[in-house]
Amino acid sequence: MSQTTVITVAGDQPYDITIGRSILPMIGDVLPAAARRVLIVHPPTLSAQAEKLRALLGEDRQVLLAEIPDAEQGKRVEVAAFCWQVMGQADFTRTDVVIGFGGGAVTDLAGFVAATWLRGVTLVQVPTTVLGMVDAAVGGKTGINTAEGKNLVGAFWPPRAVVCDLEMLDSLSDNERVAGFAEVVKAGFIWYPEILDIIEADPKAAVDPHSAAFRRCIELAIEMKARVVGEDLREAGLREVLNYGHTLGHAIEHSERYRWRHGAAISVGMVFAAELSRLAGRLPDAVAQRHRDILELLGLPTTYRAGAWPSLLATMQRDKKSRGSMLRFIVLDDIAKPTVLQAPDESLLFAAYQEVAG
Repeated sequence: MSQTTVITVAGDQPYDITIGRSILPMIGDVLPAAARRVLIVHPPTLSAQAEKLRALLGEDRQVLLAEIPDAEQGKRVEVAAFCWQVMGQADFTRTDVVIGFGGGAVTDLAGFVAATWLRGVTLVQVPTTVLGMVDAAVGGKTGINTAEGKNLVGAFWPPRAVVCDLEMLDSLSDNERVAGFAEVVKAGFIWYPEILDIIEADPKAAVDPHSAAFRRCIELAIEMKARVVGEDLREAGLREVLNYGHTLGHAIEHSERYRWRHGAAISVGMVFAAELSRLAGRLPDAVAQRHRDILELLGLPTTYRAGAWPSLLATMQRDKKSRGSMLRFIVLDDIAKPTVLQAPDESLLFAAYQEVAG
């Protein structure tokens, strides 16, 4: 087992995020002693690893596996109902445990299942993608998608622990790792500029899971998320800054019926937010351009279809980040200076979109 980094999320229900390589065996140590049943929620691609995890945990417990569809197809109420059925048939009690073992969609779904069964059972998150580690598995936000939009149904339910085994990232495709890195870039622009410097210095090393640069970027992004959600679990104030790039990004995901990777959509969303910041007179031109430069260095998209604006605007107006019919955007006054732009004029939004229309 490699050297580990432990980051603690503060708040009413504090918990630790452990980062390292080859640390899956520690999961048994973070489960409650009273837990007699464990449900491991996982995608098809992790079936073999889920079986190994079951063997690791199953000496004194009943460990069940719930294989769910990959990516956003797993975040549906029908999939949650399947998990509830498995738990009901196994007589899951409040002392038992749900483990989310997969990417961000899996940890979102597993968290929602844990939050709703018996009004809340213990949750342990084991993210296996970059996106899952730096974003979805940290912070207690859980949710599923509906036909009307992404994450409109959900609950706040902090995990008991998060275990980030960096070895799980070795088998990911380059595209998968890079897509997840959009959330790391976001952390650089809203909180830790060191991330941006690391990427600009050597973009290949930044996304190499064996490099020190990669681990540093991941740890900084997790540290940022932990600090923000530790102060504001329910998005009453500070946590809203994490939505940088997400208002348009979620609308793009919806437009694409979730066929786009989350990180790809958020990449375009961040360029849009930067241009909105610039056109509103808040952000220097050079910082807006730096968004494009860094995201393109990583191979992430920075444009979207020109004719999509009317449907994207309609989707954004239904977004959970709106207040009534009032749109709210996280924008930047400068690097590491996020703020809220409330009810911008539609002409300003349209002008900003023309800067990303391709």
